[in-house]
Amino acid sequence: MIRAARTDEADSLSALAVRSKAHWGYTAAFIAACRDELSVDAAAIASLPTFVYERDGAVLGFYSLEARSQATVELEHLFVEPAAIGAGLGRKLLDHAVRQARAAGHRVLRIASDPHAEAFYLACGAVRVGAAASASIPGRELPLLELTCQPPTDVRPD
Repeated sequence: MIRAARTDEADSLSALAVRSKAHWGYTAAFIAACRDELSVDAAAIASLPTFVYERDGAVLGFYSLEARSQATVELEHLFVEPAAIGAGLGRKLLDHAVRQARAAGHRVLRIASDPHAEAFYLACGAVRVGAAASASIPGRELPLLELTCQPPTDVRPD
């Protein structure tokens, strides 16, 4: 089940993000440098669309969105519990994010992806449009991807 995140889940979502990032084999020093960027606070949950994937009372993943313009929304977080990576939860969360973005009138979902997650986003239909500077690691660049949120407008009925 995907539901809206609660503000009292901020600490557990932050911990989930750290576990998920660490899954890719990053060093403890790298994870420590990213900790602020991976953190989710109650104010962000209250102000940004933030959703969790919950099964049997356990939160197994989450995402949040932040509008950058009327046309563009950014995927601020999308993390899945390491034991659940590869089970389709990330795809379910991303599909939900696209539907939320579309409902809010956005045309583009922008993603500054972890390099290890780029193949996932590309398989989901995203296109690489450039690179973005890491907010945590000076000099590190992240794949910048975009995913179209709106259905094609040039489709004509038979």
